[in-house]
Amino acid sequence: MILLPDTMRVALLVNGARHIAAQRDGLPDPDPVPLLKLFNPCGSATWLATELDEDGDTLFGLSDMGFGCPELGSFSLSEIAEIPLPFELTIERDLYFVTRAPMSRWAQTARNLGSISQAEIALRLTGF
Repeated sequence: MILLPDTMRVALLVNGARHIAAQRDGLPDPDPVPLLKLFNPCGSATWLATELDEDGDTLFGLSDMGFGCPELGSFSLSEIAEIPLPFELTIERDLYFVTRAPMSRWAQTARNLGSISQAEIALRLTGF
């Protein structure tokens, strides 16, 4: 499976450029919606991404390794793609992931509930 299709790559790069421009111009940081959801099909690790750096590998977003403490930060797409899983499985992209909630709302909800999965349920129930 292609973890980052070209159209999504471009959208994440645009969000990254907007973030850099806002910092440069002294504007508030943008709060985009997550565009990409990656997950471990045989575990609880989940990543949501809003931005991609110019290096084409470093994503920014919310990561949840399944220990009850999701956190905002940067993570490497290539490292995620190389995570060894049993039965020749690989990390997958959620093909049906769509949200209207900005990353700040995802982060707060995931922290309050202890996981991205629980946040996804709660946000759907509230219309996001």
